[in-house]
Parts: sequence; structure tokens; C-alpha cells
Amino acid sequence: MTAELASIIDFIRYGASRFSAAGLTFGHSHDNPIDEATHLVLASLHLPPDIPPAYGAGKLTAEERARVLNLIERRVNERLPVAYLVGETWFAGLKFKSDRRALVPRSPIAELIESGFTPWLDGRHVERALDLCTGSGCIGIAMAEYNPHWQVDIVDISDDALSLARENVAFQHVDDRVDVVRSDLFVGLKGRQYDLIVSNPPYVTEDEYAALPGEYSHEPKLGLTSGDDGLDICLRILDEAADYLSEDGLLIVEVGESEHALNALLPDVPFVWIEFKVGPMGVFALERRELVEYAAVIRAAASARRPR
Repeated sequence: MTAELASIIDFIRYGASRFSAAGLTFGHSHDNPIDEATHLVLASLHLPPDIPPAYGAGKLTAEERARVLNLIERRVNERLPVAYLVGETWFAGLKFKSDRRALVPRSPIAELIESGFTPWLDGRHVERALDLCTGSGCIGIAMAEYNPHWQVDIVDISDDALSLARENVAFQHVDDRVDVVRSDLFVGLKGRQYDLIVSNPPYVTEDEYAALPGEYSHEPKLGLTSGDDGLDICLRILDEAADYLSEDGLLIVEVGESEHALNALLPDVPFVWIEFKVGPMGVFALERRELVEYAAVIRAAASARRPR
């Protein structure tokens, strides 16, 4: 086989064919076998994803061929996400370290960051922003990269995730603008206030988690599940966020498929569901004043599921 496969494009084609034949699931940064194979091959060769097409004809050394083939087979046999196999992935146009300490970076919020949060932040003054449930740190670090005048706090309860986030802060050289904080949501943030709070919290239901493909079993469950309807953590955020937002502050939260459950639970709250290039993705925006106005119904919903 190694004699028949020679060039970069050969291995990308072979990998895509193997992935398709094996019936793999694609949900960690890519949605198809060709992009997945491209990520695996280029990253394993220490090449960027935007190399000119002419490089596709470049030949691999014997050592490189063996390494790439081994990774392709591990992807098929172990159902490991490519990002974990190669130790890196891309989010909002930036490269991040990725391993089992945190979820593989993926969120439609990347599109908001790249577009400057237009129109949501148009005309607003932002000095401090918060990335709540940061995981690998990708959202908060990307916000700092795209907005050099912002001070950004990135927060998580997981020590493993925060260790990876700190590595990514150093990797992206944003140490002077990003503060890494261990906190159970807002508990460790007393006295801090933000003009923008962004969160991609756990929102997978227990039933959904039980049915997830094998690829997701390699990720920390803590970063995925949030109760029977996926809303336990989201409701805590809604209940507490107003106290940490400036007067004109904005809250943006991703809840994925739990959007329907949230609308049913809080039908009077004026969630604005953001449209992305590919359509709705379960991300809402709420003004601080709306959080205050509907505080009573939000508090009642959040309190109903707290341990007595």
C-alpha cells in the first residue's frame, strides 16, 4: 500500500475513502470525510490547512507515510476525533491545541467572532468580556485575538480544561489580555462586570448522550451533559448573568437542540435566536435589561431544579 500511495493528495483521498467506508461520524469541526482526512494528513505533516493546491503533489517520506497511515487506522478503529489524534484543530481561523482534557473546539459562535458580533455589538462599547464554560479556551481567546482592546476572562470548573486553556493562551500570546479563572459559573467572579458574556455550556440531554456515536465518548462528559432537558446550566446562567453584566451588557449563549425545550419552558422571555450562514444553530442573545425584566420567571424555572 505504501508503494501505491505517494503524494499528499493520495493520502487525503485514501483517508477519505477509509472514513466513508467505515461509516465514521463527523461532528468535531468537520462534517464530511474529505475535510476530516485533509485535517489529519496536513496536521500530521505539520502543514497549514491553506497550503497552495500545488503542494498536493508533494511526496511523503517513508516515515511520514507510516505515521499518516497509522493515524488513519486509529481514526477508524478507535473512533478518536482527528483533533485528538493530531493534537490540534482550528477555530475562528486560529489554531488551538486539542486533547481529551476538553471538548474539541467547535461552535457557530466562531462566525460571530469573525464578523465582529455584527449587528449585536454595533454601537456598543466593550472593554471586558467573559467566556463562560470555556473548555479549551477557544471562544475567549479568539475574542481577544479579534478585539485587541478587550480584556477577556475565560472560566471553567474543570482543572483539566483550564490547564489546556492556559496552554492555548500562551500559544496564542494573549497572556496580557486573557485571565484564566477556575469557577463554578459565576461563583468565583464576585465583583467583576462585563459588557459581553458569551457561553457555550454543556447542553446535551442524558438521552441524547446515551445515543451519541463513539467519537463523543472520548470527550469529557462534564463538558457535554446538562440534565434531562439539557438546560440545567443554561438556566443558572440566565438566573445569575444580570449581576455580572454592565447596564448595556449583552448575553449570548449556545444551547443547540435544547432551543426547543428552552422556548417551551420560558415562552415569555424574548430570546433572539441568531441566524448563521447555514441557518439557525441554537444560539440566543438577550440584553441585560431583558434578564432583569424577566428575572422572576427565570428564577422560578432555575430554582425548580436546584437540589433542596
